[in-house]
Amino acid sequence: MRIAIIGAGAIGCLFTALFTEGGEDVILIDRKAERARLIHERGLKISGVSGERIIRVNIVTNPLLAEESDLIIIAVKSYDTDTAVNSILPIIHEKTAILTLQNGLGNVEKIVSKVGVKYVLAGVTTQASTLINYGEIYHAARGLTIIGELNGIITERVRNIVNKFNQSDIEAKASSNIYGAIWEKVLVNIGINALSAITGMRNGELLNIPEIKEIMIEAVKEGLRVAKAIGVKLENDDPVRVMLNVAEITRLNKSSMLQDIERGSKTEIDSLNGAIVKLGSIYGIPTPINKALTDMVKGLEKGVKFDKQELLNSLIKIASIINR
Repeated sequence: MRIAIIGAGAIGCLFTALFTEGGEDVILIDRKAERARLIHERGLKISGVSGERIIRVNIVTNPLLAEESDLIIIAVKSYDTDTAVNSILPIIHEKTAILTLQNGLGNVEKIVSKVGVKYVLAGVTTQASTLINYGEIYHAARGLTIIGELNGIITERVRNIVNKFNQSDIEAKASSNIYGAIWEKVLVNIGINALSAITGMRNGELLNIPEIKEIMIEAVKEGLRVAKAIGVKLENDDPVRVMLNVAEITRLNKSSMLQDIERGSKTEIDSLNGAIVKLGSIYGIPTPINKALTDMVKGLEKGVKFDKQELLNSLIKIASIINR
């Protein structure tokens, strides 16, 4: 199976390295020429739970330099989805599967609008990976990757792709409810990522302050009410507990949104808490906590500097309103 991975961020680099080690024919496509050059020259440096090593990989900046691929994995930020899909059109053949492993809501719909539904698979991964520098990642925790057809049928192509993941030491399984899996990860992310970015805290540190923990819980509850209004079927009946467990298990991890803020980069807030706010408005579900978190992160994106104590006081006030 010829595999192309689009995006040289934390997950894109991790999966490129693991598939390469697994003996797959894989190429990483990165539109940033300087980063691609460094990765080509130095390889990918991996540390963390899967061991420390340097892996030489195939990488190009232009998809035209790659061959047609059987599996294309989209691993870019949600706001770069349209650009990424436009770039891969030359390497799609009749039986290509395009798999999004991105965070947030709306990515599947963007990809389908560009290439048509028959090519598209959706997935989520709980592999925890932190980008330290160009081509250098810290593999913070192993996790499960879930892959499914949009119509819920577990097809032969999904089984084959899942097998390829597992053969490369990437634990994976097929799902007949991939939208439920996507929403379950969104509910985890809306509870952790924005508050991590706002406070500068690692995932587990958020749990140490009762007021912040209460806001995490309420953000997820708002998202759950929106999911129910839409008719999403969740596999887990207690997403709040799942979110808190993830924060604990990954307590030393910096959320991807915090990493974005620290780099001065745009975040995926619009596809996470912001998407909950937008959908809540459409379906008549109040989402004041997610709205406040979205606004704070957007302020950080614009360079607004929050005094940490004033910020904590504001979060405590929000928590007190929740508890009334």
